[in-house]
Amino acid sequence: MTKRINIIEIVDQIGTLKAQIAPLEKQLKDAQNALKALGDGKYEGTLFNATVFTQVREILDMQATRAKLSPQFLAAHSTESTSVVCKVTAKQLAIAA
Repeated sequence: MTKRINIIEIVDQIGTLKAQIAPLEKQLKDAQNALKALGDGKYEGTLFNATVFTQVREILDMQATRAKLSPQFLAAHSTESTSVVCKVTAKQLAIAA
């Protein structure tokens, strides 16, 4: 017997979980920013250790690169990949006044 998938429940579950996670992500970001503000170093908690460090990252300017290289060169050195995306957004519910 095949289990019936209830799409409405799945969509609403994803949206509810996202709504519950959002405040935690903000709290996490705020706490990380507070620790980063202390500067590079190792910090100890009761249950966890944290390390803050500065790193330099090199980023390729793709717009400038595309302007300088031929479309043929870019096509020959490009790969294509496929990914599946699940985007869930909240509905605007009409509330009677």
